[in-house]
Amino acid sequence: MQAIEISEFGAPEVLRVVERDQPVPGAGELLIRVAASGVNRPDVLQRKGNYPVPPGASDLPGLEVAGVIESGDAAAMAAAGLKVGDRVCALIAGGGYAQWCVAPVGQCLPSPAGLSDTDAASLPETFFTVWSNVFDRARLKAGETLLIQGGTSGIGVTAIQMAKALGAKVIATAGSDEKCQACLKLGADHAINYKTHDFQAECQRITEGRGVDVILDMVAGDYVAREVESLAEEGRLVIIAVQGGIQANFNAGLVLRRRLQITGSTLRPRPVAFKTAIANNLRQHVWPLIEQGKIKPVIYATYAASSADGAAQAHRLMETNQHIGKIVLTW
Repeated sequence: MQAIEISEFGAPEVLRVVERDQPVPGAGELLIRVAASGVNRPDVLQRKGNYPVPPGASDLPGLEVAGVIESGDAAAMAAAGLKVGDRVCALIAGGGYAQWCVAPVGQCLPSPAGLSDTDAASLPETFFTVWSNVFDRARLKAGETLLIQGGTSGIGVTAIQMAKALGAKVIATAGSDEKCQACLKLGADHAINYKTHDFQAECQRITEGRGVDVILDMVAGDYVAREVESLAEEGRLVIIAVQGGIQANFNAGLVLRRRLQITGSTLRPRPVAFKTAIANNLRQHVWPLIEQGKIKPVIYATYAASSADGAAQAHRLMETNQHIGKIVLTW
C-alpha cells in the first residue's frame, strides 16, 4: 500500500510517499480501506520530533481516518453494531496517513448519514478531544458560558458547534476580524480578536463581571494567569496544548477563593477502553446532532495524499495558522 512516512525529523519536505505492507488487524481490531485522513497539529509536532509515538503504535503519522471496513474481529464488530462493508470513521494512535489502517473497534464510529468520507475524516480527533475535555473533564452544562481560545482551529470549530448545540453560551477568540466573523457564523455568541482586544477584559464585559464557567485553552504560557482571572466562581480551566509555553504564573489565591479547577489532558496515549467510552458518548449525544445538520464539518482544504507534495502542502498550511476548520488528505 501507499503510505506517507516521516523520513527524518524536520520541515514538511521530510514527508514522503512510500510503499508499506498492509497492516493486519488483531483481536478487537478492524482494517479500514482509507478514503481520507485528517491532518492535525500533533502530526506536525510528530514530524518535528516533538511528539513521541506511543508504544505499539504505527510510526506513520495520522490520528483519524474515514473509509470502509474490509476485515476484522467479527465478534467485536458485531458487539459494536458494525460489519464488513460499513463506512466508518476512526480515532487511531497513528498510521492514518496510509491507504489501509488498523483501528480498535471501540474507537470506530459509523460515518454520519449524509457526510462524505472527507467530511467524516475530519471528525474523530477533534470530537473525541472536545467531548473528553469540555464535557467529561470540565463538565460544561447547558446555560453555562464557555471561552474557547482559538475558535477557528479544528478544535475550535468543533467546540463552538458542540457547545452551542448542547445549550451553552460561547465566547471564542481568534486572530483576525475575518476569523471572528467565522466564529460568529458557526454559532458563537461573541468573538474576540485577541490581537486588538484583551480577552480578559472582554470576558468581564460580556459576563458583566461574573466571569466564564469553562475555558478550553490550547495556548497555556502567560495566558493561564489571565484565564484564572477570567473564571467565575467554581470555574474550570482545561488545558489541551501548550503552544504559548509550559511555564505559567498565576494568582493561586483566586483558585482558593473562587474554588477554581485547573486541569488538562492528552488523548493519544490513553487506553482503548477510555476512548471507547468517549466514542459511545459521541454516538449517543453528538452523532444525531450531526445527522440533523445542527453540527457540521468545517473543511478548509483537501490535498491528494498520493501526490509527492500533498502532505507537505497540508502541513505548511497548518503551520501558517491561516486555516479555518480542518485540513484533510484524500486517497
